Amino acid sequence: MPLPQAPPLGDVGPTTHWRTDALDLDAYLCRIDHRGPITSDGATLRDLHRAHIAAITFENLDVMLGRGVEVDLPRVQDKLVHAGRGGYCYEHNVLFGAVLQQLGYRVDRLLARTGDPAEQPRPRSHLVLRVDDGDQVWLADVGFGSGLLEPLPLIEGDPQRQGAWKYQLQRGADGAWRLRERATDTWTTLLTFTEEPQYPVDVEVANHNTATSPHSPFTQQCIVVRKDDIAIRRLIGRDYSKESPGIATRTRSLTDEEFGAVLNAEFGLALSPPEIRALVATLSPPGEDRPVIPDPELRPPTGNHDA
Repeated sequence: MPLPQAPPLGDVGPTTHWRTDALDLDAYLCRIDHRGPITSDGATLRDLHRAHIAAITFENLDVMLGRGVEVDLPRVQDKLVHAGRGGYCYEHNVLFGAVLQQLGYRVDRLLARTGDPAEQPRPRSHLVLRVDDGDQVWLADVGFGSGLLEPLPLIEGDPQRQGAWKYQLQRGADGAWRLRERATDTWTTLLTFTEEPQYPVDVEVANHNTATSPHSPFTQQCIVVRKDDIAIRRLIGRDYSKESPGIATRTRSLTDEEFGAVLNAEFGLALSPPEIRALVATLSPPGEDRPVIPDPELRPPTGNHDA
């Protein structure tokens, strides 16, 4: 498939350190079932963003299987594209950033904090993308799980609806951007970030903490999330829920026998029987709560999305 020519970058900063030559673009486009144009413009960016969200699940199962997570492009691609698995933010956005950069967009990788540090400081533990198509600069993020369905123009402006949710970007008094979401009658800050581009080593260090720290939510229990225009489906431990704005959320605790079937049917993850058995062994007994560290990315389903 012929590729558009990337515009000259004009510098030798962090963007040039993100090598994309290992990317199999045709395999990626097949994985997300994208059959439309691949021009480096805003319309294609929106289409690719939505297709990625629909096709590739947010999940931390390799952490729970004791395999850890690597964020170099070849291993991310092997897992998310060729093996049909999902991943968490670093994996999703390392892959998506490589796709966009190869298509000719200018892409900067940024590290964000979940929530608002003015309320509760958290580390820069989430990866997002600043994407320039030559006419517009965008915030893209295919790796939040319960966040954006499509990119937002990186400007302060009126709220924008995406399916059943509304989003808005605001600058704080500290100069950092806040990504805010409104599902019903309450605004919640999902992310806070600045526009300082990151090097691959920055993401490697952040990923190491996320994948190994006992204080990380992702080392506590299985976390699987998918979002579409009308609902967010979550599997947290053995608790499965489906959340839609304005509709009461119901959560049910899966049996050991149901766990693998739900991973496959609801989240598109066809794991092997030994993998399912290993994951089930990490689950708390039915009815027993496992304490987890709160995080807006994993917030429990509530009426107003308060963290």
